[in-house]
Amino acid sequence: MILYLDTSSLIKLYVEESGSSEVESLVAEASLVCTSVIAWPEARSALARLAREGALTPQEHALAKGDLNRDWQHYLALEVTPEIWQTAGDLAEKCALRGFDSLHLASFLHLARVDRGEAVQFSSFDDRLNSAARTELSSHSKR
Repeated sequence: MILYLDTSSLIKLYVEESGSSEVESLVAEASLVCTSVIAWPEARSALARLAREGALTPQEHALAKGDLNRDWQHYLALEVTPEIWQTAGDLAEKCALRGFDSLHLASFLHLARVDRGEAVQFSSFDDRLNSAARTELSSHSKR
């Protein structure tokens, strides 16, 4: 299985919170883990916010950043191409998504359209984004 992680899922690999074990299991099963390049600044922002709010100690923050830095090279980080950002704009409008959520969904849909001989699974902890992903994936598979 090819796994696409949005930032809400990706961050659970670096900060222990509800859903972390679920994401870890999905990653362990995946032959390839993908995300968008936008997940990098989003994850770094989330880690910094958690540190500012005191949810991470300075040592935990440094460890999480180091782990993200180390692991990033093992992820397929999809670039935001004109096709992806144009699709993201349409998805943001159609599905009432925030900008970066629409970029994650457009990246996932781009990945899902390329036949790699394996199922592609989307992982997010955002209900609206998950709903949009299910709807869009089912409408794309009917074409």
